[in-house]
Amino acid sequence: MIHIEQVEETGSTNADLISRVEAGDAVPEGYWLRAERQYGGRGRLGRKWESPQGNLFCSTVVQLRKDDPPPHTLSFVVGLAVSDALKQSVLPNTPVLLKWPNDALIRGAKVAGILLERSGNFVIAGIGVNVGAAPEVAGRKTTSILAEGGKHGANPAQVLSLLAEAFEARLARWRREGLAATLDAWTAAAHPIGTPLVIAPGEGEEVRGDFAGLDADGALLLRLANGAMRTIHAGDVTMIAEG
Repeated sequence: MIHIEQVEETGSTNADLISRVEAGDAVPEGYWLRAERQYGGRGRLGRKWESPQGNLFCSTVVQLRKDDPPPHTLSFVVGLAVSDALKQSVLPNTPVLLKWPNDALIRGAKVAGILLERSGNFVIAGIGVNVGAAPEVAGRKTTSILAEGGKHGANPAQVLSLLAEAFEARLARWRREGLAATLDAWTAAAHPIGTPLVIAPGEGEEVRGDFAGLDADGALLLRLANGAMRTIHAGDVTMIAEG
């Protein structure tokens, strides 16, 4: 059952839910925490997540089960839920693409991001969606639902309602159908096979190649210029724009 709690302001919805589960609070699946404003939002690799009022900042929990697929693959579940909510109900005529490992893009501009954090048998999934504003981020293009002329561009609460329903459905399929089906669905919603990418898998390292899909565990497969295949388990990914 979906239950959404809204607060006016907090440091980080992810940090709040981590504190609750670590304190032993009963935080059930289907519970979402949304903040009107965040002053300590975080992205991957400790980056600050810009949180202007009017955008969506929310987190939910997944309680891991013994027969669940690997926990890190929840990033694909969340990404698909974001894609579903945007494509089906918010931006039905706009090309939304998923980018490995955790971004949603519109024509190369970021519209949403994901942060997964684990605490014991819980995974806390934080999601930020640019609803009414596209914050400036150095070296990255951004956009928003409002800028793209989508529905609910002034209503992050409505966007969350749609997202929560989409996530519930995708989580059930991840458990029922297994990981392979989720990875196939993610690949179909992502940048096409053959898309040129630049990846920074480690500090000071840069790898160029073409997207060649995902392996059975969700790692990115990159075809190098010499034809060799490299498996990427972590790193920053940039799509090389054509032209």
